Amino acid sequence: MQASVHEAKTNLSKLLEAVARGERVVITKHGKPAAELVPPKRGGVVFGSLAGKVDPKVVDAFIDALEEPMSEEELRLWEGG
Repeated sequence: MQASVHEAKTNLSKLLEAVARGERVVITKHGKPAAELVPPKRGGVVFGSLAGKVDPKVVDAFIDALEEPMSEEELRLWEGG
C-alpha cells in the first residue's frame, strides 16, 4: 500500500490499522518512497538467558573493580588518551 504525505497525515489511524494487519505501507513524497511504516519488532530482553554461562567469580571481580576509583592510566584510556 502507498500513501502520499498528505494522505498519510489525513489517514494515519487507518494506515496504522493496515500495518497491524501485516500490510506494508510506503509513504511517498513527490511520487518517490520517503518512509515505510512497519510494525514494531517483538521480543526483547530474555531474563536468565546467561544463567550458568557466566563465572560468578568474574562477576564479583567486575563489581569489586567498580567500587575502586580508576587509576590515572585507566582514566587516560577511558578518556581516549
